[in-house]
This record gives sequence, structure tokens and C-alpha cells, in this order.
Amino acid sequence: MLFPLFRPALFRIDPERAHRLTIAMLKKAPKRRSPGAGSGSGRLATEIAGLRFPNPVGLAAGFDKDAEVPAAMFGLGFGAVEVGSITPRPQAGNPRPRLFRLVEDRAVINRMGFNNGGADAAVQRLAGRRHGPGVLGINIGANKDSTDRIAEYAAMTRRMAPLADYLAVNISSPNTPGLRALQDEAGLTGLLDAVFEARGTEGPPVFLKVAPDLEPADIDAIARIALSSGLAGLIVSNTTISRPALRSAYAGETGGLSGAPLRDLALERVRNFRKATGGAIPLIGVGGISTTEDAWARIRAGASLVQLYSAMVYEGPALPGRIVRGLERLMDRDGFGSIAEAVGSE
Repeated sequence: MLFPLFRPALFRIDPERAHRLTIAMLKKAPKRRSPGAGSGSGRLATEIAGLRFPNPVGLAAGFDKDAEVPAAMFGLGFGAVEVGSITPRPQAGNPRPRLFRLVEDRAVINRMGFNNGGADAAVQRLAGRRHGPGVLGINIGANKDSTDRIAEYAAMTRRMAPLADYLAVNISSPNTPGLRALQDEAGLTGLLDAVFEARGTEGPPVFLKVAPDLEPADIDAIARIALSSGLAGLIVSNTTISRPALRSAYAGETGGLSGAPLRDLALERVRNFRKATGGAIPLIGVGGISTTEDAWARIRAGASLVQLYSAMVYEGPALPGRIVRGLERLMDRDGFGSIAEAVGSE
């Protein structure tokens, strides 16, 4: 792979501009079908919420905010691609600069603020999509200036449900003021009631994306609601507002921290939610996954699926395929015949 040769030049470009350049290149790249995201008949295939994932490695939301390149990302080996977050109306997001590489820490801080082109543009891109080799998730959010965020999540559910294999309700971004308040018990119950009413009985499964910065009482409350509400799973977790020991000069920037420093916290949250739910609801492990061993640890801790994004900044586009191949080797090493057997086995 040529990425190590190009990375120094790419890192001399502003991170947000480099990201847009990457999206532009992916849009022009020839479409290819990766064996890693094949038909789902292999040992790595797993079924969650009635969906067949050809492998457990997914792309986290935030990379393809406007659903521009899901086919290209499947071609890199991802078993699932989650686009968004998408909001009802276009919004510019927070002022720049708002994206920072913490190279010494192999981390990223962002305060993007749900910048995206809005629901209409995303619907146009996704309306002609044919079912491909993997699972497509659509991550939905509310506009920053919304006067009724619950109503906006319901509206987004109605619009995106016909286009998604699953919906991800994102109430855990730290970059939209007041959004994380919807994680409290009363707010979350009202939100999910509205989302499920908008989805109806025939819509796709709904996952909830939660923050890593939760107290034990919050985890227990979210677990109770998840088990009683009809949620298909929990995405654990989003970026963190905490700051572990960091070496980069950008360590003091506000926003959500992702990448390697989030790994241990995100792993612990998977364990916490596994315990709080008794393993009765699927978990998707996100945060600080950059190696096959990281992904395997998250699965052994209780995650049925994993997602990554920030690690690709440092490892390049070959990373998902490398992790997929590595997982099969670790299954052989540890004596598991399927991913499902390994979930929660630590």
C-alpha cells in the first residue's frame, strides 16, 4: 500500500482540507468489491438485529457525513458503513479550525458541529442505491438551532428509514450544545418513543449512540431504557470530552477526542454496558480501535460489532481489510468457530 509514502505530504495539509481531498479521491476511484465485505457466508459473518453483517468491522459515522462514498468504503473491506450525522437542514457547523491531528498521541480532536448538506441532499444520493455487499447505517442528528430536537429526530427517522439498513440515533456528540442532555432518563424515553412512532412497525432497526463520559447511574438508566424500548443495540461510544495525558500541542483544544487515547475508556464502557444489560442487547464497540488486537479485545469484552475511523488517519485505507483478516487468525488461535461465540468471552 502506498499510503506510508503519501502520508507526510497529506499531513502537511490542513486536516479538514485533507479529509475533503480524500472524499474527492474516493468518489473518483474505480468501484471494487472487496472479499472482506462479501456475501456474508464466511466465518466472520454475524447477524445482529435481523441484519447479516459479512464481517464485524464497520466504518464509524463522521467520515462520510454526506453519504458520498459508501460504495467505496465497502470496497475497502468494511462489513458495514455508517454515514452521517445527517440533520434535517444543511448547516455549516462550528467555526474553523475545528479539526486537529494529535500526531504524537495518534489521536484527533474535532468540534465539527454536525456540518453536513442536510437531509434533502443525502436522500438524493441514497435513493438510487442498490443493496451492496455490506450493511448501510444512517446516523441522524438534529440541527444546532432546533427549537424541538425530539421532533427533528422523528422527522429524520421518517425520511431516512426507507433508505437505511439501520438507523443510528446520535445524541452523544459533544459539539452541539445541550445535545447530550437527551441521554438523561426522561429525555431519552421521550426521544425514543418519538423515534419508534415515526419509524413504524416495518422500519429498520434503531441503534443508540452513547457517550463514553457517563456515570454509573447514567449507564444503568440507559441500559434499562434500551432493554424496554425496542432498541436493537447500543453504539458504545462517541468521542470523549475528557483529556487523558496527551503530548500534542493541540491537547488543549476543545471538542471530542478520538483515537488511541480513547481506547481504554471505550473498552471499559463496553464492559459496563455488557454488565448493565446482562448481554441481552447487542453492543457496537467504537473508540480507539487501531489494530486487530484492539478489535478482538472489544469483541471479547461484549461487542458484537466494532467500528473505526480515526485510526485510518494514521494507518490508511488498508486498515479495515487488515483487521478483518487478522480477526480470522485470532479466532483460530483462541478456538472460536464464529464471531458470535467470542462475544463477551473474556
